[in-house]
Amino acid sequence: MKRKITLFTFLLLSTLSFSQLGPVGHLTIFSEDGDRFTLILNGEVINDTPQTNLRVEDLNQPYYNAKIKFEDNSLADITKNNLMLTDVDGVFADVTYKIKRDKNNKTKMKMNYFSSIPVRPDFIPPTNVHVIHYGAPRPVAVIQEPVRGATQTTTTTTTQTGGTSVGVGVNVGGVNMGISINDNMGNGAVTQTTTTTTTHTGTVVSHDGHDHYEEPVRGCGGRTCMTPANFNAALATIKKQSFEDTRLKTAKQVINVNCLNVDQIMQIANLFSFEDNKLDFAKYAYDYCTEPRNYFKLNGIFSFSSNVDELSDYVQSRQ
Repeated sequence: MKRKITLFTFLLLSTLSFSQLGPVGHLTIFSEDGDRFTLILNGEVINDTPQTNLRVEDLNQPYYNAKIKFEDNSLADITKNNLMLTDVDGVFADVTYKIKRDKNNKTKMKMNYFSSIPVRPDFIPPTNVHVIHYGAPRPVAVIQEPVRGATQTTTTTTTQTGGTSVGVGVNVGGVNMGISINDNMGNGAVTQTTTTTTTHTGTVVSHDGHDHYEEPVRGCGGRTCMTPANFNAALATIKKQSFEDTRLKTAKQVINVNCLNVDQIMQIANLFSFEDNKLDFAKYAYDYCTEPRNYFKLNGIFSFSSNVDELSDYVQSRQ
């Protein structure tokens, strides 16, 4: 009976997990005349800072109601309902729309379909495009209660008689689902003990005679680093470049629109043969690193201590 319950639970969770994975589309909007704008999709503000060339990735709906508000208040807003992110067959695409001024009325703006290409996981946007990953959490200030340790363990013991009962709790898209499986054929008592261990990744600091929990410092605006799949695709693209200068330019192009952790930055830096290029890239990548506290690890990529000192001085000047 236990095997059947375990197998059922595994299949259920697997089905629910895979059902959450689905195709996505990408949207690029650019202003032909360089007018800076803010994009609103389905009532949600996408970019806090007005842009002239904006790309929104990982959109999971085929249609959106879009509104464009311009930094220049003299320009009329644009409203476009049912902005389409799929092709004629309903397949998600990488779609581009163009904003331009009306020829007869310079304050009247238009947004028209410009082009569409298939979605490519290894696509690297140009450096002049501001990229936003839809659904990525924005940095939120969190106030933590004072703690004395870094680990908390909670143990819960439940005893039930008159049969075997197994409960499965699943969260799907923010909706909690509870499933119970009862085996009324059994007559024994079942004791279930659950132990949960929570590990804090921050540090405990002392201030004014009191200990406080401090969240780890995150760089790159609090965004997460590139996923392994996207990073491997970017790494392969950089490797394909035959000349060192071109390889360096491509690497900078990648991080201009992405965040990297220290290990990812190190992997790219080790692609360069010349230490000057390693140092150049290491300095450039600092502002795009999600874990600036660990930047000291990059010291190991250099053969000359002068480069280590120069990078250390640069990092200190940026803090």
